[in-house]
Amino acid sequence: MGRALEWDRLQALAEDLRERRSRMQFSSRTAKLIDSGVPKMAQKLVEEAAEVAIDAVQGERQAVIEETADLMFNLTVLLTELEISPGEIWEEMDRRQKLYGIAEKLPKDR
Repeated sequence: MGRALEWDRLQALAEDLRERRSRMQFSSRTAKLIDSGVPKMAQKLVEEAAEVAIDAVQGERQAVIEETADLMFNLTVLLTELEISPGEIWEEMDRRQKLYGIAEKLPKDR
């Protein structure tokens, strides 16, 4: 799957979340998460990341895939609440690639 398609899927999710938020049309679980505010959204994000890490260490490939989908969903919910678009994240990724290359993480000394 190409980067453009990946971005499109995250962008579509973010747009759907924004639209549904304006009409308050969510499943009860998503509505509850949004109503709980940023601290709970952040907590849920950390929980999902921990589940991915645990499943990875245990070698549970399918569980990693499933939990990563949950992680990305929860990250998109949080970013949408903070009015950060997936495009802004990709712009930062592009900036970093130009500076350090695609396979390098940004140095911490900035």
